[in-house]
Amino acid sequence: MGQPLPKKKIPERRCSGCNTSFPKPTLLRVVRAPDGSVSLDFTGKKSGRGAYVCRSVQCFKKARKAKRFERSLECEIPEEVYDALERELSENEE
Repeated sequence: MGQPLPKKKIPERRCSGCNTSFPKPTLLRVVRAPDGSVSLDFTGKKSGRGAYVCRSVQCFKKARKAKRFERSLECEIPEEVYDALERELSENEE
């Protein structure tokens, strides 16, 4: 006979590629760790500064071309890191 529990709010994040908002769990996080390394975070729990992108290679390429990851993560990202991230994303694409 108590009050019903309030609905849990699901946070939304904006994709760096298509600039559309999605629920946070559906997006992929690109993270700059405190040591400066850049990697993909499939769990969304790694520590560091993050940027979000759809789980599609097209959105990743769009964000890469516009240098949106570099702007969001506030660091220069070498081409070989981009290539490795793109390869890892295409292997894990749903």
